[in-house]
Amino acid sequence: MARKGILEPRISTLGGGTERKPTPAESRMMPRGAVGALQSSLSKLQENAVQEIEADLIDDAGIEDRLGLDPAAQAQLKESLQTYGQQVPVLLRPHPKTNGRFEIVYGRRRLGALRELGMKVKAMVRQLDDHALVMAQGQENTSRQDLSFVEKASFAAQLQDSGYERQTIAAALSIDLPMVSRMLKVGTAFSLPFLRRIGSAPGIGRDRWMALAKALENSAAATRAEEAMAEPGFEGLESDARFEAVFAATQRKASAAKAPAPRPRTLRARNGAALAELRSNSRGLTLTVPSRTADGFDRWLDGQAEEIIKELHDRWQSTRSED
Repeated sequence: MARKGILEPRISTLGGGTERKPTPAESRMMPRGAVGALQSSLSKLQENAVQEIEADLIDDAGIEDRLGLDPAAQAQLKESLQTYGQQVPVLLRPHPKTNGRFEIVYGRRRLGALRELGMKVKAMVRQLDDHALVMAQGQENTSRQDLSFVEKASFAAQLQDSGYERQTIAAALSIDLPMVSRMLKVGTAFSLPFLRRIGSAPGIGRDRWMALAKALENSAAATRAEEAMAEPGFEGLESDARFEAVFAATQRKASAAKAPAPRPRTLRARNGAALAELRSNSRGLTLTVPSRTADGFDRWLDGQAEEIIKELHDRWQSTRSED
């Protein structure tokens, strides 16, 4: 028996997510014979017909499948629509709560570009419940080459968060259950706001995303990642480069805390009065004789310093020779 297509009309309740058979009362109310066949044909023609709809009448719906838009690609799409018009219709469903309005199933980029251009939207309108909506959106996504791994993984995670079972997720994305598990490991490892800040990262595969998830388990690495995303030029990077910047930040070792500067040693006269301060560090030895308390000793030492240093050096060398 042929499998029922996801876009075929069905009797359903919004949010139910499962097809049901008509009740006996509903069956009695359905037109039969030639009238029923004619009505069914008209309904199918209406669903397959392309309508022109004002963009302001269309609301968002379904699962977020894109982690940000490429401004250059979006500008190119706008230019194409303005020059050649809309060649491929989007898919809508009637708004479940507001008469005269619609919800987008797929074609969000085209809708956004057409809205900016002030053009009407060419669309097919189908009666879809929530389950059929995400199935249609997911299967449309699998046919698109520009959707990255992490965008599909995020889509799968959002479906799971919305209560859909893994069999449904697999059907929506046209993948097997093991691949669903692999995608969910990535999709559930990151919050949606975090993924939006990095973007689609089309050149980054599953292994790199899993390595980043592992790195972010360390709180210090997570802090460094946040600091990298707060850098002034971060938002201007391409998506792959944003990922690399965050990943590199997690791999940096925490800088060692600077050792406190050594306290100076006070040299005193035989009567206990402070004469000078001696400070030793990795760069050398510094002797400081404060002028305000030296009573002229600093000036005298300045004149005798060379001879004193020579004498001390000779004494040091003789000590070394004795060793």
